[in-house]
Amino acid sequence: MNEPASREEKLELGVELLAHLEHEELALPDAIDRIETVTTSPSLTREILDAAEKRGVVERENARLRVQRGGTYVNYESQVTQREGEFECRRCGTTITTGHFVKLDAGELGPFGSSCIRKVTGRDGDGGGGDDTGGSGTG
Repeated sequence: MNEPASREEKLELGVELLAHLEHEELALPDAIDRIETVTTSPSLTREILDAAEKRGVVERENARLRVQRGGTYVNYESQVTQREGEFECRRCGTTITTGHFVKLDAGELGPFGSSCIRKVTGRDGDGGGGDDTGGSGTG
């Protein structure tokens, strides 16, 4: 897996991840949960949020983000790939045997377990908690 090498690459990946959220609105803690799959640096997290707002990707109001680019959510058929192997979920740290990877223009993000991939892309609930069960990735 090719991880983003530079701060700028991580910034671009984080902004693009926010642009591809499934829902129009997201609580700030849930957005940060997703950004932490790119970086755990608080300063870079702030930069990603600021850059996304400046570029018109999101609008911040109190503790919520409103996604400004509707219809750009992650397409599972073309943007999510699965690979078999020994992985650690990038979101929750669980050992998994099927890694799900998201292909974005700015780079590839992953691996994620079957429930964390849905949380990262906004397809499952509110995005909170690290309850990925890993396993075969059939979910």
